[in-house]
Amino acid sequence: MADLDINSKLKLNSGWEIPILGYGVYQTPSDVAEEVTDHAIQSGYRHVDSATVYRNEQPSATGMLKSKVPRDQLFFTSKVPPRDVNYDGAKKCIDESLNKTGLEYIDLYLLHAPYGGKDARLGAWQALVEGVKAGKVRSIGVSNYGVPHLDELEKWMKQQPQDKAGVLSVNQVELHPWLARPDIVEWCEKRGVVLEAYSPLVRSQRMNDPLLEPLAKKYNKTPAQILLRWGLQKNFVILPKSVTPKRIEENKEIYDFELNEEDMESLDTKQYSPSAWDPTTSPISA
Repeated sequence: MADLDINSKLKLNSGWEIPILGYGVYQTPSDVAEEVTDHAIQSGYRHVDSATVYRNEQPSATGMLKSKVPRDQLFFTSKVPPRDVNYDGAKKCIDESLNKTGLEYIDLYLLHAPYGGKDARLGAWQALVEGVKAGKVRSIGVSNYGVPHLDELEKWMKQQPQDKAGVLSVNQVELHPWLARPDIVEWCEKRGVVLEAYSPLVRSQRMNDPLLEPLAKKYNKTPAQILLRWGLQKNFVILPKSVTPKRIEENKEIYDFELNEEDMESLDTKQYSPSAWDPTTSPISA
């Protein structure tokens, strides 16, 4: 595989690039988000993954900009919350994110979950497309979309004029060795849609797993670093989160080793074990 480092990026279908390593701020309290995001940027991260429902867009964006890294070297993501997955709600969310963060544009805006029914989902997508055309957003995508939801969106896009269809760049889902989602991965890879892995550390539920311990010892790395390296080698954008400075730094120390083919195969558990919610399985009519 190609050599990777902390500055590595993937090309999105939109034409923009996304840093492969992101700093996730899910459940990061707003009163510490600025400080820890600033620490992440000073440690070398250039990508911050937030969302409206996280209630920390403003301090996360402020922390991202604090170190004076040029804006064009930074990448900020937000998401339309499930309750606002409809045309009017999504338009409102984009404007509110810009107002809260003070950013001139959002690098990536996602639909947070495939809820609300077909008309609501497609209406929200139309709002994202309009956000791109207005220069408010650079790239758009979805989160927690299963194959039926992706098929629905693709079918609709193929029926639209090119300027109204939009460009699907990302699907952000929970991904790790116990939830590798081969069906979703195959769908996205065939279409050049970048997969973003949230909860790549399985919410610390598997750190003592017997699959990880020998690999951690072999490579002189933590179990967390083994999991993150697995995601890198799967060509996912990884979004580790922590509010502990030492762990923020440890989570980026994953470029000085590579899991061999046998080790990668040992992590092919074929399990389907979400660590949190799993909207990818929600009925298409929901």
